[in-house]
Amino acid sequence: MKLSLYGEIGQVEDGIRELVHAGLFDWSEAGDSIPVAVIRRSGDIYISLKDGQGRIEAAEPHHFYRALGLFIEHAKTEQQFEVVERPRFDFNGPMLDVSRNAVLKPAVVKQFIRYIACMGLNGLMLYAEDTYEVPNRPYFGYMRGRYTVEELKELDDYAFLFGIEIIPCIQTLAHLAQALKWPYASAIKDHPDILLVGEPQTYVFIEEMIASASAPFRSKRIHIGMDEAFGLGLGRYLELNGYRDRFEIINEHVSQVLEITRKYDLKPIIWSDMYFHFLSNEKHAFHYSMNVDFSKERLEQIPQDVQFVYWDYGNRDQAVHERILDKHKAFGSVPLFAGGIHLWGSMSPNYGKTWMSSHPALLACKSQGVREVLATAWGDNGQETNHLVMLPGLQLFAEHGYSDEVDDDKLRRRFAACTGLDLFDELVGLKAMDEVPGIEQGNHFMANPSKYLLWQDLLLGLFDKHVEGEDGSHLPAHYSSMAQQWRDIGSESPSPFNEIFYVYEKLSEILAVKSTLGVEITAKYRNKDKGSLQEIARKVLPNLHDQVNGLRQAHRKLWMLTYKPFGWEVLDIRYGGLMARISSASERILDYAEGRESVLEELECERLLFEEGFAQRPLQLNAPGYSRIVSASPLG
Repeated sequence: MKLSLYGEIGQVEDGIRELVHAGLFDWSEAGDSIPVAVIRRSGDIYISLKDGQGRIEAAEPHHFYRALGLFIEHAKTEQQFEVVERPRFDFNGPMLDVSRNAVLKPAVVKQFIRYIACMGLNGLMLYAEDTYEVPNRPYFGYMRGRYTVEELKELDDYAFLFGIEIIPCIQTLAHLAQALKWPYASAIKDHPDILLVGEPQTYVFIEEMIASASAPFRSKRIHIGMDEAFGLGLGRYLELNGYRDRFEIINEHVSQVLEITRKYDLKPIIWSDMYFHFLSNEKHAFHYSMNVDFSKERLEQIPQDVQFVYWDYGNRDQAVHERILDKHKAFGSVPLFAGGIHLWGSMSPNYGKTWMSSHPALLACKSQGVREVLATAWGDNGQETNHLVMLPGLQLFAEHGYSDEVDDDKLRRRFAACTGLDLFDELVGLKAMDEVPGIEQGNHFMANPSKYLLWQDLLLGLFDKHVEGEDGSHLPAHYSSMAQQWRDIGSESPSPFNEIFYVYEKLSEILAVKSTLGVEITAKYRNKDKGSLQEIARKVLPNLHDQVNGLRQAHRKLWMLTYKPFGWEVLDIRYGGLMARISSASERILDYAEGRESVLEELECERLLFEEGFAQRPLQLNAPGYSRIVSASPLG
């Protein structure tokens, strides 16, 4: 579409040119273009097209880009229109996890910035545990693909074109296993992933991290973590100091870290879960207990001048969110809310759970006056799911930022306008890789058969008990259908989305064979059907080996398009291990079928459920990480 923009465009002109270069629209003075007056004013976003004359009114740069996307969407199908939107949030955007082996290439982060600008999002956090440079700490982020200062400055400059604030998000207490695994950190560890509170060297280290992480960015805000420190004070700290109330320990630590942020004139943000955990009146509280001791005496001990983040990635009850948000107000301020776009823990996204949890959470935020929200998309266990499939989830967060209610029809239209991609249903549809027949609609409990059926060992069959019954019998046909679906979609998709669907095509082809192959092998072994076993060993398994290598190559290509090369070696090892075990299975089966072995001990073992309690709905299992899936023995 050709537009001729004029008026108050000075602040957004460079960003406009970036969107033109990316192909969102043409900026032209030609006679066939639509003239659009741009006016900067406070208040609601306003767009109109009347008698061939367009108009955009917006207060902030991100409101303008939102309005531009809206104008393009409506102008494609309407000759006359008038649209008014009221922004509901002051900060809204994604957190990109660059700590789970997959460090996004700067060019891909810029691609995200363009997408979210058109959606009307104005915030971006980069979650980096150790993937940024710290001067004089050569082992910090060593061989992990850490960003250079220059790369981060370049990203901040680019985001600034679109009115997007990049906020560094680091850790200053827990979740630091990758940073602390080297000898330099021996004196500052409480646990392998938790810093030693009270140790002076700890705060030298933290100051170096804070100074380095904040330096490349214009923003004076910094997220300093502090979540899930469940072992705080129970490791080396306990040996040195004896037992101490852990509420006191975290207060001491937060206070010391806030002294550092004040030194650098920074505005700190922390996750709030540990305060709920340490002040819970329940013995086995995990994250957000409502039965907490928020007495005046306790609350007065919590350090001030810090913003709290309430995070919840799964609750489906708006009223529960509202109660927890209200509880946060006892800290003396309104929290930032962090929801989740579920990419983690599997080979594919879980959009059922994303939708069921995000809608009520964001409605609760609006009802409780929360003005800042964040969409996390974690990459736990090696980032097996590509970041780009989170885009429909970001559209959901964006639309909640400008509407009271949101439905899929609106999301579909807006997604196409903001990204130029007619792939909303297709990307959301990737949920079917895990939401297979036999899984409850929405997959709230995060069943991940696309992961455990890919990586599980054919001879050990740790998950065979989950697929041996009626539910499992549907899997080959389901995945065969998925393979054809992804093949058709990928053939019509632009890069790199064609590569995404090619990966799922190859994965589906494998799962159509492998999902129940272990059950079949065991059954034929117990029936002493050596002829069929020979055919499996000589034909099926070599072909499966080649299919896995094909998936490895497809996944590698997608990875190298999206991420720095560091971290791919982990998935290369996983695929290589799978291929080696397929070869070993073939060799073992032939040894038995041809008389060199009288029994196969692996197949003599009774198959058990991986977790008890899944007898009625065996596929509903959410399997843990790779190392627990592939073997009952430790990998290291």
